[in-house]
Amino acid sequence: MTTQQEIDPHAEPSGTGCLECEQNGGWWFHLRRCAACGHIGCCDSSPMQHATRHAREQGHPILTSFEPGEDWFFDDRDGSVGHGPVLAGAQNHPEDQGVPGPAGRVPEDWQRRLH
Repeated sequence: MTTQQEIDPHAEPSGTGCLECEQNGGWWFHLRRCAACGHIGCCDSSPMQHATRHAREQGHPILTSFEPGEDWFFDDRDGSVGHGPVLAGAQNHPEDQGVPGPAGRVPEDWQRRLH
């Protein structure tokens, strides 16, 4: 059961890219947003899997896609997928932001590096 603390519709996204990858010069495949605090992290297919790590370390189990055209929510505890409220701020990264991204940091063999 989702509690009010697990989804905060007022929490703004932390940026337009994975917070940790931006800090350490990494790259990502797809982006996920924490529904509790707005943290933007890279998906589980990405090399560093920051979104799930954040969810588990912070006790914020509900993630949502931060990809254009996707509006699903994911519960990391049981793997269920569903819908949730509209969250504050941007609903996805800018459409001109490449996938994978960010431009200039994605290795040529990026497909081989996915999980």
